[in-house]
Amino acid sequence: MTWTPQTHSPLAYFAMLVADDDDFPLLETVASLAMDEYPDLDLNVVPNALDRLVQRLHRRVPAKAAPVERLRVLNQYFFVDLGFQGNLNNYYDPDNSYVHQVLATRRGIPISLAVIWLELANSLDLQAHGVSFPGHFLCKLALPEGQVVVDPFAGATLSREDLSERAEPFKAQFGLTGDNDAPVDSFLQPASNRDIVVRVLSNLREIHRSHDDNQRELAVHERLVLVSPKHWEFRRDRGLCAARLGDKPSAVRDLSVYLREVPTAPDVPQVSAALLQLQQI
Repeated sequence: MTWTPQTHSPLAYFAMLVADDDDFPLLETVASLAMDEYPDLDLNVVPNALDRLVQRLHRRVPAKAAPVERLRVLNQYFFVDLGFQGNLNNYYDPDNSYVHQVLATRRGIPISLAVIWLELANSLDLQAHGVSFPGHFLCKLALPEGQVVVDPFAGATLSREDLSERAEPFKAQFGLTGDNDAPVDSFLQPASNRDIVVRVLSNLREIHRSHDDNQRELAVHERLVLVSPKHWEFRRDRGLCAARLGDKPSAVRDLSVYLREVPTAPDVPQVSAALLQLQQI
């Protein structure tokens, strides 16, 4: 497996990867998010490292092993032998979202660990998927014995009781209480590759925003707009970030698009006021 980003700028390379459909290459796309921060990075360190991990994993799996046995070997290999785990000491370090760093340190956040675990699982023909569970990204797969949900951050499988307990705080937030109560399975829908990339980018956006790092935040917004062009809130946020950086033409363009596309959004008065202020400068 060889990736060839060198002929493109980081943003153009990302745009090319996500241009077609939801079957775009997940690992390559997530790995490419590090290219701005690490301009000298040879992105091929990621598939090369994954290939080595896959080869070592396959040597451990008995011939004709049942799916449940393949899962057991995978989890032993990934979480115990290799020691991949959540970075509890520095959870909000941006490096936890960069796959090449997670492969090197074996520390990450739930979604970056999940991306690597899913690659290994699917190499064993386990039908594994990411799950955009609220608050904490998970993985799930269907076995003949039933559905298994894995927490890649803790290296543990979760029971239905565990999942229900984790979902409970978010039900009130989403209005899913009383007559509107939702079963835990409603939180376990498979995430598309596009969903996963959006969630990785959203994590990075919040980190950069918390440090008032508008330049890095803008780079994240550029990718959010590319990967989800009709999610108009991403266009709005890019415009507001551009305004903070003094790029009036870009800010006016994005905020105008937002107001045109979602004229009934609850924040229209605030966005309209921001746009008017920019136009008067």
